[in-house]
Amino acid sequence: MSMDANNQLKTTPMSMIQALRSAMDVMLERDPNVVIFGQDVGYFGGVFRCTEGLQKKYGKSRVFDAPISEGGIVGAAVGMGAYGLRPVPEIQFADYFYPASDQIVSEAARLRYRSAGEFIAPLTIRMPCGGGIYGGQTHSQSPEALFTQVCGLRTVMPSNPYDAKGLLISSIENDDPVIFLEPKRLYNGPFDGHHENPVVPWSKHALGEVPEGYYTVPLEKASVFRAGNQVTVLAYGTMVFVAEAAARESGVDAEIIDLRSLWPLDLDSIVASVKKTRRCVVVHEATRTCGFGAELVSLVQEHCFYHLESPIERVTGWDTPYPHAQEWTYFPGPARVGAALLKAMEA
Repeated sequence: MSMDANNQLKTTPMSMIQALRSAMDVMLERDPNVVIFGQDVGYFGGVFRCTEGLQKKYGKSRVFDAPISEGGIVGAAVGMGAYGLRPVPEIQFADYFYPASDQIVSEAARLRYRSAGEFIAPLTIRMPCGGGIYGGQTHSQSPEALFTQVCGLRTVMPSNPYDAKGLLISSIENDDPVIFLEPKRLYNGPFDGHHENPVVPWSKHALGEVPEGYYTVPLEKASVFRAGNQVTVLAYGTMVFVAEAAARESGVDAEIIDLRSLWPLDLDSIVASVKKTRRCVVVHEATRTCGFGAELVSLVQEHCFYHLESPIERVTGWDTPYPHAQEWTYFPGPARVGAALLKAMEA
């Protein structure tokens, strides 16, 4: 246990699961209007145990189970938010948000606008996402681009326990609806794409040292995960650590920007880095066509065109359902990212 210099709070090693649970624990205690619900989040503590023990501590009216109806879960949360609560519903896997898409897009995202500010929808929808866990096509999707296109939604994806707790607290306190995506492959430790290696626990990583009490990480602010001078890598979630491994193995001095908040986006940090390195590689796990990387490429091209020394490279998943048998062919690993880094350096 140590003392966090920025917040003067005691810190302790936490996995991302523990950090997320700690964030919800803090907010349940601080704000009586915070409620948490979803499939199996109450008595069972969640399929990934992120809410374990919270129902016992705060009672069945604050942390409770919901029917298997994602549309009903989000619809109820929209109504709760309009009447003053701050609900934190969970969609058990991001792959299952589709039945709730009408409530998310037509209701939650539009409520403040259509009521001229009379009502808000301050809900934070937690969704475990991404692959690398042998989950196949219905437990491995990365649907972030489907949310970033919707006006009125915030979309957040942390890459580590410290950010996960601070960003979740910031999201719960925010008056906008937030899609809070949690990369499942990072729940128990950082993952660099080398699936053949043993899992490294967060307790052995600096970003696994998390303040025990209340703190926030600002929304809309990216992080320079790794400083570098030769090429900028724009990444988020699991791909932050894959990019780090690719830079190390390829010998390219890459500056890795962890976006954290996908929308609203910290464009200033992106532009500053690309203007410094004059090269850019965009990496994400989701499908390629119309993935969020396409927007990133467009923004870099628009704002940094005269500074670029080579074409922008993009490394993504493929335009297929997530395959179970070919998991590591689909997953953008360090070999594919490293090849893109070297290609960006050719010009």
